[in-house]
Parts: sequence; C-alpha cells; structure tokens
Amino acid sequence: MNFSAVFIRRPVATSLLMLGVLFLGIIGYTQLPIAGVPQVDIPTISINASLPGASAETMASSVTAPLERALAILPGVTSLTSTSSLGSSSIAVQFDLSRSVDSAALDVQTAINAASGDLPKNLPHPPTFEKANPADALLMTIAVYSDVLPPGKVDDYVENYLAPEIARVQGVGVVDYHGQQKPAVRVRINPEAIAALGLSLEDVRAAIAASTVNAPKGTLNGEHQAVTLDATDQVVDADGYAALVVAYRNDAPVRLRDISSVVASAEDIRQGAWVGGHQAVMIDVHKQIGFNINQTVERVKAELPRLTHDLPASMHMVLLGDRTQTIRASVVDLQFTLLLSVILVVLVVYAFLRDVRATLIPVITIPLSLLGTIAAMDVLGYSLDNVSLMALTVVIGFVVDDAIVMLENILRHIEDGESPFDAAIKGSREIAFTIVSMTVSLVAVFIPLLFMGGLVGRLFREFAVTAGIAILISGLVSLTLTPTLCARFLDRQTAHGRGRFHESAERVFNRLLDLYAGGLRKALLHRKLTLLVAGLTLVGTVLMYVAIPKGFFPQQDNGLISGVAEASQDISYPAMVERMHALAAVIENDPDIQHVYYWVEGDPSANIGRVLIDLKPFGERSASVYEVIKRLRPQAAKLPGISLYLQARQDLQIGARTSKTQFQYTLRDTNLEELRHWAPIMLKALGEIPVIQDVAGDLEPVAPRLTAVLDRDTMSRFGITPQMVDDTLYDAFGQRQVATFYTQLNVYRVVLEVGQHYQLDANALSRLYLKASNGKQVPLSSFIRLESSTAPLTINHDGQFPAVTLSFNLAPGHALSEAIAAIDAKGTELGKPAGLTAVFQGSAQAFKASLSNQPLLIAAALLAIFIVLGILYESYIHPLTILSTLPSAGIGALGALMLLGYDFSLIALIGVILLIGIVKKNGIMMVDFALVAEKERGLPPEEAIYEACLLRFRPIMMTTMAALLGALPLAFGHGAGAELRRPLGVAIVGGLLISQVLTLYTTPVIYLFLERLRTHQTRRTVAAT
Repeated sequence: MNFSAVFIRRPVATSLLMLGVLFLGIIGYTQLPIAGVPQVDIPTISINASLPGASAETMASSVTAPLERALAILPGVTSLTSTSSLGSSSIAVQFDLSRSVDSAALDVQTAINAASGDLPKNLPHPPTFEKANPADALLMTIAVYSDVLPPGKVDDYVENYLAPEIARVQGVGVVDYHGQQKPAVRVRINPEAIAALGLSLEDVRAAIAASTVNAPKGTLNGEHQAVTLDATDQVVDADGYAALVVAYRNDAPVRLRDISSVVASAEDIRQGAWVGGHQAVMIDVHKQIGFNINQTVERVKAELPRLTHDLPASMHMVLLGDRTQTIRASVVDLQFTLLLSVILVVLVVYAFLRDVRATLIPVITIPLSLLGTIAAMDVLGYSLDNVSLMALTVVIGFVVDDAIVMLENILRHIEDGESPFDAAIKGSREIAFTIVSMTVSLVAVFIPLLFMGGLVGRLFREFAVTAGIAILISGLVSLTLTPTLCARFLDRQTAHGRGRFHESAERVFNRLLDLYAGGLRKALLHRKLTLLVAGLTLVGTVLMYVAIPKGFFPQQDNGLISGVAEASQDISYPAMVERMHALAAVIENDPDIQHVYYWVEGDPSANIGRVLIDLKPFGERSASVYEVIKRLRPQAAKLPGISLYLQARQDLQIGARTSKTQFQYTLRDTNLEELRHWAPIMLKALGEIPVIQDVAGDLEPVAPRLTAVLDRDTMSRFGITPQMVDDTLYDAFGQRQVATFYTQLNVYRVVLEVGQHYQLDANALSRLYLKASNGKQVPLSSFIRLESSTAPLTINHDGQFPAVTLSFNLAPGHALSEAIAAIDAKGTELGKPAGLTAVFQGSAQAFKASLSNQPLLIAAALLAIFIVLGILYESYIHPLTILSTLPSAGIGALGALMLLGYDFSLIALIGVILLIGIVKKNGIMMVDFALVAEKERGLPPEEAIYEACLLRFRPIMMTTMAALLGALPLAFGHGAGAELRRPLGVAIVGGLLISQVLTLYTTPVIYLFLERLRTHQTRRTVAAT
C-alpha cells in the first residue's frame, strides 16, 4: 500500500487540508500568551501567626512548633520551613507537584484546626494562610508617594483604594506592601508625670481602651416609625484622644494631653520604603496561579491611568520591576532568531537543489509544521516562551529533512526519465518507510522527557511536546503534500537543471562526491582502523562527559537585581535608614541603572534592608546585569558599617525560603547548641572556597538583651504579679495597640508607648512605676535587677529542626557542580558531627537531583530509539548500526561547549538529546538503502552499503547542513534571553560538525562489522539445528 498515492491523486483535498492547518495556526498564534518560561505551579501554602510582644524563642516553641507538628504529617509534604521572630511566625509548606494547591489548602486548614488546642490562648487571632507559588516571580511593584501629603495619607489611598482595585484585576493574586505607614494615633506617655499623679501605665491603657467602643445600640420601634439608635461612642482622631479624661485629682480632670503627647502618626514607625529620594508605600503585585504573566501585567497597566486620575494631584505612582519588558524583548529576539533560521535553511536547500520550485516544495514544510504546532500549543494551554520558542527554532533545521529526502528521491526518478507523476508515486512508495523511521525514532528521543519527574520534568515537558508535534506534522506533510507538489510542479528540466549556476554547483557537488567516494573506499579497506576511531570516539565522549563542569539553568539577564543589605545586629532603625540612603546614592550613580527602590522593615530585623534595582532597557545600557553587579560590589564595599549582597533575578524561582545570595546550603541539627557552634565554622569555611563568592548566612541574628530579673519575694509583699510587670514593660516599649476605632474606609489603632526620649537606654526602666495592692506607687527598680545578654532575633526551622541556611553565588568562570563538590569536600574535611546534617536547597537541590538523572535520561533516550528502530526493522543489529552515529555527535557537542566556556547545563543536555535524534537520520538513510539493495537486487553487503552511501550523500549533506544552520542563530545570538539559548545552539552545531565528518565513514564500516556478526551467528544457529 502506498499511503502517499491517495494524496497525490487528490491534490485539491490535500491543498485544502494544509490550508486548514495554516488557518488554525494563525488563529492559535494570535491567542497564545507570552511568558518567560513555561508555567510551573509548585503547590505551596504560606501560614502566618502573630503574638505581639513575644520573643523569637517564645514564638518558635509555643506557636511555630505546634503548627509544624500538625503540618508535617500531611500527605505529599516535600518541604517545611519556618521563621520565628519577634511577635510573628511564618511557615512555608511545599507539596509534591502532583498535589492540587486547592486540596493542599484544605489539608492545611485542617492541620491548623488540629493544632489550635496547643497554641497560646492569648493569640489575637487564629493563624492565617494563603496559596503561593515560589516559581512565580513578582509581577511588578508600584511605588506611591507624595511630596505634599503625609505618608499616612498616602497609605490610606493605597490600602483603601489602589490595592483593592488592583486586586480585582483578572489574574492578580496576592497584593502586599512594603513601607506601610497605616495611620494610627500614638500616645506617648511621660512616665514621671503619671507617677506624680499616682497613675500607672496600665491605668492609662485601661482608660484609653474604655473610651472608644463601637457596639450595636438597637432600634426604637414606634407605632408608625422605627428609629435606629446611635451614640458618639467612638473617638476617631488625635484631638479627641488628647481630650480624654484619664482620672481626677483634687476634683480636677487629668486629661491625656496633660500626661502625654498625642499625635497622628503610623502604627509602626520603624519601617519605611523609598524610591528616588521619596518615602513611598510599595505595592507588590503577584500573579494568581494558573494565569499568564504578560496578560495579567497588561491588564494592570490598562487600569493605571484610571487609578492615577482618581488620586490627588500631588500623589504619584511609579511602575517598577516590570518583568514583562524583558520577557517581550526576549520573545521578540527569539522570533527574529527563528526567522533567521528559516532564511538560512532556505538558502541551504536552494544551494543543493539550485531551483526555486524545487526549493519551495520542502520549504513549505516549515510554515505548515510551525503553525500546526502553534495550533496544538493553543489547545494544550502552552505559551510562547523561551522554552517553546527554542523548540520551534531548533526543529526548523530538521522539519525540512523528511521533505528533502522525499523530494530528492523523486528527483532521482525524474532524472532517470520517468514522468513527475509516476516518479512521485514510485519515489514516495520507496522512501515512505525511511521517513516513518526517521520521524518516529526522532520523536522517540523526547519520550523520556515526558516522564521526567519534579520541577525539571514539568519545565521541559513543554519543550518535548512542542518539538515532537512539529516533527510529527513535518513527517505527515512530507508523506502527503510534498509528493503531491512534486507531481504537479517538477519536470525533467528541474531535475536536469539549467543555467550556469546550476552547472557550476553541480560540478562542485560532484567533486565533493568523488572525494567522499575515495575516502569511503579507504575506510572500507582499513576497517580495523576505522572501528578503532569509532571506539576512541565513544571513550572520548564518556571521558569528556565526566570532565565537563555541569550547571543547572543558564543565568539570564532580565534587567533586574535584588539585594540584601546587612549591618551590625545592634544598629538602631534610624541609623539603618541613614546607611540605606547612602547605599542607594552609590547605586544610583551607575549609568546603566534606571530605578533603585529599597525598604527597611524594622523590628525584629532593623539591621536588614532590601534593595531592588531596575536596569535600563537593553538598547539603552552598555553593560550586562552581571557587569553592573561586578561594578557595584566594590563601590558598596567602601561604605562603612553595611554589607551588600547582590544577585540577578531569574525567571525560574525554586524553593520557598529566600536567601541573601542565589544558591542555598542548609545545616540542620536536633541539638540547637551544636548547630549554633558549627554554623559559623561552616560559614567561614565556605568563604575560603575559591569557586564561590558572596557567602552569607541566616545565622540566628542576636541583639543585646536586657533581662529584668524579678525579686519575687519583694513583689509578693507589694502585691505585684509578673503579669503586671510584663504589661507595664509592654505598655512602655512595645508599640502596644490598646484601642481600635472604625471608619467607613478602614480600621485604625491607638498605639501606647512612653515618650521617645524615655526609650534611649536602660535608665528608662527606673522611671517606671507599678501600683501596689495598697494603691501606692512602687518604682520598678525596687524589685528588679537588670542583666545584659544577647538574644536571637529570628529562629529558623527546616523540617521541624533548628536550621541555618548558608547561601552563595558562583565565582566567574565556575559551574555549580564544582561548587557543590567543593562544599561537600569542605564539610567532610571539617569532620562535622553526625547529628549535623547538611543539604542543598532550592536551585542547588534541583540541580543535584537532575545531575543524578542525566545518565539515566540519555540512556532512556537511546533505549527508546533502539526499541522503535528494532520494531521498524524487525532486527536487533540494524538499530545498533544507526545508534553508532551518536558518540561522534556527543564528543562534538561536549567539545564545543568546553571550548567556548559553557558548562553542561540542562539546556545543553536537551541539545545532546536532540542530537541523538538528528544524527541517527544519517544512519537510517544509509542502512535503509543498503538493505533494499541487498534484498531486491541481491547485492553483497559491501557493494550495497557503498552504493547507499553515495546515493544518500546529497540528502545527508542537505539535512545536516539545514539542521546545523538552523541552530547557528541560537549558538551565536545576542539580546534578551540569549544566555538561555546559546548552550543549546552550541551543542547542536558542535555535534553536527563532528558527526557529519565521522559518521559518513564509520557508519558503513560498523554496518559491515555487525552484518558479518549477524551472518556468523546465523550460520552457527543453522549448523546447530
């Protein structure tokens, strides 16, 4: 049966079918969303709990630990990390990728309910949780500021108007803030004044709390009318609170303003954010799971003009960190690369065929395959991103292969004198099995990728499916449309050529063919030497694979830099803000930087500041993101009292825990003291490793602690309890929220504290008094003794155990595999105790998992091809002949990567897997024709393979050159996202160059060697029977 003959005899139906594919592809292209990388949803739930005033140690033991115990037993939990700090606990639970985030959220709610009985009874409200996806980068940041309005007024507009409007935009998920300045009334008590009046801080707190309520009053229901009751029971501004009567002394009222300063201020005055020299409120906009980043950003941008119009004229919005700018630039560059690849492939085909009509026939395969694939991508919910567009660009080089093979075989019959129609019928029947073998075996290469687990598998599944669909469509087009067009548009003049260019090109090709024929005869005469070369190639490939440095994911220039600034742990909030301003001034001087925005969040980590840097667009800056970082490091190091850690932000985010630098190494120990001893040792040791830099850690930051040692005997004599002491200290120094008032827009707090000049040092405690049981004032200093020590500001857990995460960046010119090996060796050298476990986290952990799977993945690809070819050829021997072409491609790919200084990343691995599929086509074309010559014409194997090599020399050269030039723009491209694509192109170009030279000679020799083995085995079997 001739499958192609049906379509050759029905050209109208065939052409209309292909037009339908084009139409669907064009529709799909207009609907496909744009993204940086394929959408990977990592089911993650973030849980938060607060207990104002509680120390980090109290939060870790009484809040975090009970929640962790309940969460750890949930099904599918892969990661459980937490941070406990002053008054707050944050837990991140990451689930297996097979889990739905919605079902995981239900399980988390159940766990929180189960743990509620073990949580402190004075917890202000139950723990809350939200769905998250660490793989999703921040969509954008919107800074809102005013040079006229106070920060509290700006915050009011942000929280009550802008944030809700932005959150309603389709695709927007969590909206949170930095530098919040939520309005509040602050009451700053003069402790000496209240002591003189016989009042305590608790008396004042109780008076304020009782002064404002907002309770229902009921309704009067008359015979004809109902009247709602109300009262002026709320105090809603600073003037109202200042006038409150706290007590009476000598029949005169003591008002709050008499003993304190009452001001309109902010809930937390120890946090702030800035951009361009202005104090601002930052709105961080995150994407909702399942929505496209580009479409969501465009929807938010479309709303900004309307939102700006409704703001006061003195208020300004600045759009920062817009990731879609570089995504769009990357996609545009990749589309140009794709177009350039098409042009190069067309030129290759024309150079070999020397006829416009003959060239157009295989070239038509390109738009049909690409648009057909795009239509399928739309149905599958994929996006136009760096990975899918890389797949489309790469396949351009070999979607024409099948059409070239079909065309070349039909032309050969026309040259022999047959009519184009008869040549199409006969040629398509002869070559159909070869095309099916080439197509199916090439698609088989991607089968292992489809079954890869984890994040890496999810990421490259889109690549495998996209490339596989394009190859299948090209195979179908080659079996249907290509012979149909050959039958209608080719003639004997096309086959025999015309003009000087055709004649000159033919002479050049014949000269090449003669040279190859002579070389092939020598290779067949010196078979042992040729087999030795093939064997050495295999050994060299293995050795080079072991030697080449290995990486995870190529680092991209997305035009965004994130930084963490760290000062001494005892620094005050005002001093830290001053250092951050100085640091921002240094950064802003760099000519390639567009925006610098930063914030300090105060308690409990006033010594930590965050910096985000937006670079100018690619066309407006002269340096890459890594060159800018390299310039900034020494400049920032000149500033005294502060350290800056910088890293380029990437599309691919892995892991729920953030760190100062890119790669994470976590130490865990059940013995907290042992962990605290060894963590600084490991930090220092990692800093001595030359292949890494910017080593940092989240060692439990400690700050000076002043402990009030209670004299309980004296306290009991005065009738004073420890709770009274705690309440007094909290009232004085804890920014205690003591009352709430409500408006139509929001809920606001009243914050109690002593005056700021009473908070400067330990002497402030001597000014505090408590009321004894007899009503007399007793100085706090009469029953406490102060001891100085240190206390942790934060406590981190990983998998319920105390943990410290060390982080690092790679030194220039070094790969992640070198860093991991050096760190493991350093840990062994130090002889760390058995109870201290060390694991890589985030990207480093994913890299280690992928590294262990790489040999298995390559072996699985080879096995898949062997099985498919074995089924097609009904032979165990011939697939081995075809697979023998692969070592030469491997040594070429690895050599090119090493020569140009690239590590063997996941992208390079994909290039090698593609090479496995591309290179074996040469073997298939040779073996197919040799087998036909043996079976149908009775030629001996030596003559059959020699003739097959010469007959298939032109299509082999055409297909290889098409694939090579199709990958060339990827290998040497520039612009947005080029760092991601280059390793793929370099691997393919290097592999094809070497394999093209070697396989033309080694494959026929291996064919004869295996054929002789098969014949010898057959004779032994026959003799035995």
